[in-house]
Amino acid sequence: MISSDLSLEKHVIDTVCSKCFFCLRQLKRVRRSLDAESMKTLVHAFVTSRVDYGNIILVGAPKSVIDKLQRVLNAGARIVTGTRKYDRGLSHLLHTKLHWLDVQERVLCKLALTVHRYLQHKAPQYLSNCCVAVSEAAICRSSSASTHPMISSQNIRPSCFCCGWLDVLELTGR
Repeated sequence: MISSDLSLEKHVIDTVCSKCFFCLRQLKRVRRSLDAESMKTLVHAFVTSRVDYGNIILVGAPKSVIDKLQRVLNAGARIVTGTRKYDRGLSHLLHTKLHWLDVQERVLCKLALTVHRYLQHKAPQYLSNCCVAVSEAAICRSSSASTHPMISSQNIRPSCFCCGWLDVLELTGR
């Protein structure tokens, strides 16, 4: 699953992307027989669920790995919406019509949701045993508060808030 240089590229390419593209080819064959909502449900069941499964380990992954997964989501969106590969506006359709996040945003939302669950003491026991809460004062001890990076709701698209960003921002007082 993980290559000798400890990258996830082999797993992403061989396992996730190839299986997702296989499912998408199969779904493309039956696309004309289904309405848009049924196709959206099938793409979600067979493709986006594979992309989302365990994606929290992709935090800090190279852009090349994230881009491969983004191509899978884009292909799924094209099948659902009936657009062609080089049609313009796929990103707009992905965000406004389908209400899907990009892969990088999905990873960050999963991370935010996991942190939120930990802070609310609702995380699984194995995760709670591995995590240690660090106070903001301990983080900022060596640097001034003005240089400490802060999460800002201006940097996050509104669609990200569905996964718990508001709760994380409220808990941190930002």
